[in-house]
Amino acid sequence: MIRLRWVNLQKAVEVENYALAAELRDEINKLEAESLEASANALVYENIQYAFRLGQKGRHKVFVYSGVICGMDPVCCISSSLRESACIDKLTRGSNHPFYQVLVDVHVDPDLLVAYVPEENLLAPDGPNKGRFDHPYLSFLFYGMDAAGDFIPIKQLREKYNRPRHEVPPIDEDA
Repeated sequence: MIRLRWVNLQKAVEVENYALAAELRDEINKLEAESLEASANALVYENIQYAFRLGQKGRHKVFVYSGVICGMDPVCCISSSLRESACIDKLTRGSNHPFYQVLVDVHVDPDLLVAYVPEENLLAPDGPNKGRFDHPYLSFLFYGMDAAGDFIPIKQLREKYNRPRHEVPPIDEDA
């Protein structure tokens, strides 16, 4: 896009249409600034540290349902109208911190399959949690449960979020 604008700018200068050349110059400057800003934002998001990982079990602080992390965003990515209705701006960290897609246990809330939860509203279990957890999407997104009771995400899910495989080694009960 910028390259095409440069060609048009050169043609405008050659035919001495300086008004058009000035417009194209301003447009090129704007596009370059937007491109630079997008690159800087991408670097920030690339290095973001998440408190939770794919497949990890957690509990919502406010609504107390249990869930499994199946996706993550570096910042809140829902529409402004949904942000307003969910009171995202009233959160301690607002919308500018990680949010997670969470599979909700169908035994706790059969009407809520997937929730979009801010990091500050999630609690990790204190220790291994091998308790029952059921959801219709589990078998599509995870291989099974590890020794800590968390779920092992399939390769496609890990690749989508560029996350490594995390697997707890089996606990040796004879030791």
